[in-house]
Amino acid sequence: MLYPTGTPTQSEIIAIVLSKLDIKSTEVFVDIGCGSGSVSIAAAKFAKKVFSIDNRKDAITATSANIKECCINNISVLKGEASTLIPDMDMDCAFIGGSKNIRQVIEILIRKAQVRFIVSAVKIETVSIALETMKRNNVFKELLQIQLSRGNELAGGTMFKPENPIFLIVGGA
Repeated sequence: MLYPTGTPTQSEIIAIVLSKLDIKSTEVFVDIGCGSGSVSIAAAKFAKKVFSIDNRKDAITATSANIKECCINNISVLKGEASTLIPDMDMDCAFIGGSKNIRQVIEILIRKAQVRFIVSAVKIETVSIALETMKRNNVFKELLQIQLSRGNELAGGTMFKPENPIFLIVGGA
C-alpha cells in the first residue's frame, strides 16, 4: 500500500469504526480526509458506494493506487475540501479522519438528518471541537479513547511498545 504524509488509520481502529457505524449493503459511506484510503477500502466491503475525499494531491494519488491494487470498484475518489464537496452529497454514514474545517464539516453532517458519523482524532483540540459541536447539537453518542500496544522483541523476550492514543467521537442519528 502507498501512504501519503501522515499516519494511516490502524487496522484495529478501522475495525472499531466499522463496528460502530454498522454499515449496511444499501448505504453510502463517505471517508473525509481519506489519506491512504485504508478506511474506504475496508468500508467498501460493506457499503453500496464509498466516496473518498481529501484535499492533498499525495493522498488522492495514494488512495487511487491502493484502490486499484485491491481491485475495488465501488469507491469514487474526490479531491477538494470536504466542506464544499459534502453539502450536496447523499450519504448514510461518514468517517472524519482529517479535516482543516472540522467544526464546519461536523455541522454539515448534522444538517443531513439521519447521518451517522465518527471523528477520529489524535489531538485533544480536535476532540474538544468535535465533542462541543456534537453536544451543542444533541448528536453526541460516545467518546472512546483507544490505546494500542504492540509486542516487540527485547533481549530474547517480548515487551510492549505503546502507540499514540486514538480518540473516536461517535455522533449522528
